[in-house]
Amino acid sequence: MNMSKIHIITKGIVKENPIFVLLLGMCPTLGTTSSAINGMGMGLATMAVLTLSNMAISLISGFVPDKVRIPAYVVVIATFTGIVQLLMEAYTPALYEALGVFIPLIAVNCIVLGRAEAYASKNSVINAACDGMGMGLGFVMALTILGTVRELLGNMSVFGYKFAQGDGMLIFILAPGAFIALGYLIVIFKKLTAKRM
Repeated sequence: MNMSKIHIITKGIVKENPIFVLLLGMCPTLGTTSSAINGMGMGLATMAVLTLSNMAISLISGFVPDKVRIPAYVVVIATFTGIVQLLMEAYTPALYEALGVFIPLIAVNCIVLGRAEAYASKNSVINAACDGMGMGLGFVMALTILGTVRELLGNMSVFGYKFAQGDGMLIFILAPGAFIALGYLIVIFKKLTAKRM
């Protein structure tokens, strides 16, 4: 893999992180990160859809008329979302139940459609795949970190492993805790990456 491909992948993790920098996909970010495993599962599902749909859209973009471009992209994304949903339901039923309605909502996630329109439709299949992986890895990283923080503070556990006796602060398992934790994580991420950007 040459340097430009590595740059495309790392750009989505740090410089254009969909959560901590671009602030995209807030609905699944806030709704599914009550635990580390839920955050990671949602991130991985989105990454799979993002990478596969980027590749497919890169392949078909030259054949799709401009008038039906967005609907065509949505159909491609919805197809891959349906495949991922069925695979999760078959092989990870507990995670599928925990994530609930957020799995089908991947089809209309602004990260996925945004990357299809802004990058995949204008670049080669390999570059589109690298972009999908990079943005997907950035999404997985952000959701896993947010889920870990919320689970640790709210339940005194990480990935279900209990660290201490007693209960944590309930607010971090609830919606207000998601906003609080995400706000602090965005500030920390910006401080850590300020010199690198």
